Amino acid sequence: MAEEIGGKLRMGMVGGGPGSFIGDVHAKAAQFDAQARLIAGAFSRDAKKSRARGRELGLERDRVYGSWEQMLDREAALPEDKRIDFVSVVTPNHLHYEVARAFWKAGFHVVCDKPMTYNLLQAKDLRKLVKARRRQIFALTHNYTGYPMVKLARDLVRARKLGKIVKVVVEYPQGWLIQRVEKQGVKQAVWRTDPARAGKSGCMGDIGTHAANLAEYVTGLRITELCADLTTLRKGRPLDDDGNCLLRFQNGARGILYASQISIGELNGLRLRAYGEEGSLSWCQEEPNGLEMRAADGAVTTYRRGTDAVAELSPAAAAAARIPPGHPEGFYEAFANVYRGALAAMRARKAGRAVPKDALDFPGVDDGVRGMQLIETLLKSSRSRRWVKWVK
Repeated sequence: MAEEIGGKLRMGMVGGGPGSFIGDVHAKAAQFDAQARLIAGAFSRDAKKSRARGRELGLERDRVYGSWEQMLDREAALPEDKRIDFVSVVTPNHLHYEVARAFWKAGFHVVCDKPMTYNLLQAKDLRKLVKARRRQIFALTHNYTGYPMVKLARDLVRARKLGKIVKVVVEYPQGWLIQRVEKQGVKQAVWRTDPARAGKSGCMGDIGTHAANLAEYVTGLRITELCADLTTLRKGRPLDDDGNCLLRFQNGARGILYASQISIGELNGLRLRAYGEEGSLSWCQEEPNGLEMRAADGAVTTYRRGTDAVAELSPAAAAAARIPPGHPEGFYEAFANVYRGALAAMRARKAGRAVPKDALDFPGVDDGVRGMQLIETLLKSSRSRRWVKWVK
């Protein structure tokens, strides 16, 4: 079965038009390891803007479409050795489900930006479809799981280096929405503060889901219950722009989740601290190449990405690093690690081989459902001002 252009899987993209931040990240990250090539796209509902973006990316004119529906019809009609192998869905949230579902049902692999869907009902339906087709690959870009030192943190917890986890503190402060920049026409703010496009939650749906996913990924523990206080600090804004939440985990551990987009002066301050009975660890996304571990006797160990010490403790962390230590890696590389695993899984599935275990280390449809369940649980708790068990 033909699957490549010069050894690369063929990629299509829906969304990511002129001025899109995350679309550009996806386009670069997917092609980072020369395992995929972007050859088709419906980048905007405005056909003129879509063509303009296609020209910027060097695509053939007849593979740039004015709508995703047109793209799906024409790509599906092409011979199998010419059409795209997978699609990346990088639209605003309200379109994720419709686009991902349609391409999935047509037989394409799907990589979807988070949150996976607009609401929980859609997430559950998409999960049902994905579980029914094992030959296809569905990946969700919770990109922070792709950082080497996050994988090291996870493997240290798995190896019981911290002992039993008793407390988890995760925070994700930003300050870019302290003013109502959506009224100034700032593109990212316009749709992220619009319930019709973003969904039921603003700040928590946008970055709180990342924080919760990171906490669960590293600790291996599921959140089972929470007590949330979501706030809209800027009057007239219809969605939350700040949130504070107490957490309970399945092993009895307690936690705190704080996410904010009105914390002035903060840029992208995602940070995780996990405390066990024998030690603790701390990782910060703005300084992602280090991981600090503290022991009960006060000893502090700082691990650095790319070193032999890290490789001995975590082959996954070593594999996720691309350049020697001291040369910083970051956001694009973490995104690329998610894509690298998904692309390896796609190749294996298309060739009829078992997917290598290490290739499956990327978020999928179950993580997408967890994200939508988190939003529902947060909203239910905040409205009732009570502890609420995890919404199923």
